[in-house]
Amino acid sequence: MAMDEKGLGKRLQLARQAAGLTQQQLCQRANLSFSTLTKIERGAIKSPSIFTVQSIASAVGKTLDELVGPPAPLRNLHVTKRGVSFIYFDVNGCLVHFYQRAFAKLATETGVPTDVVESAFWHYNDEVCRGTFSMEDFNTYLAERLNIKQVDWLKYYLETVEPIVEMQDLLKWAVENYRVGLLTNIMPGQLRAMKNSGALPDLTYDSVVDSSEVGVIKPESKIFEIAAERAGVPPEEILLIDDSRVNVMAAEKQGWHVLWFDDSRTEEAVDRVREVLEPAE
Repeated sequence: MAMDEKGLGKRLQLARQAAGLTQQQLCQRANLSFSTLTKIERGAIKSPSIFTVQSIASAVGKTLDELVGPPAPLRNLHVTKRGVSFIYFDVNGCLVHFYQRAFAKLATETGVPTDVVESAFWHYNDEVCRGTFSMEDFNTYLAERLNIKQVDWLKYYLETVEPIVEMQDLLKWAVENYRVGLLTNIMPGQLRAMKNSGALPDLTYDSVVDSSEVGVIKPESKIFEIAAERAGVPPEEILLIDDSRVNVMAAEKQGWHVLWFDDSRTEEAVDRVREVLEPAE
């Protein structure tokens, strides 16, 4: 394997995330210890054995050559006028719209008032986004609270989620010009489902911080610490684009640059992002 250890660790991490597996799930499939996998992904184990890498490849449904083949071509990376080299994008409310349409559809099909649906959803949302609840648990608790037989929230989500096209186009441009990551409060398996459905661009991100996988949510400080470590740059070089004022304030306390995204005024908000991401001369 001709790849450097950090490059290999990152490629294994991205392959695991693309397969929709948590670290614990991959460990079970590949018969690895959790500590070994985490050390490989962050580059602490410099040269994992070929047998270990083969086990990981099999667990994520790839051949060894597919997993450790030639790295992606080098990008012409930039820094913004304010010194930002790494950009984290939120997902819901920045790259897609979904909440009101999903609530309305569920209310219409079940006969439950929309405000009751919304209240029940938010009652459990934090726990499922932390990964404390599985999607099965969330569906069960939501159905019980709505007094209906069953519900498949992911189905309603995917049927009503609406890409913010201008923002996704800007995201694709950013991936070619900066180091880019996703930093999102999201339910287990939701990112993979969005990529598979085309609701979210299936790009190669430098970091994906999925709250349900890391076990913490924004605006908790721990998730920003994890994201900064994965970015591998000083806090003053990171920008968070998020539709929650609470989240951007929390990131700002970590020393990050922040930009609040107003998804009710999409065109104006995208113009602001485009202006902020303009590369330095």
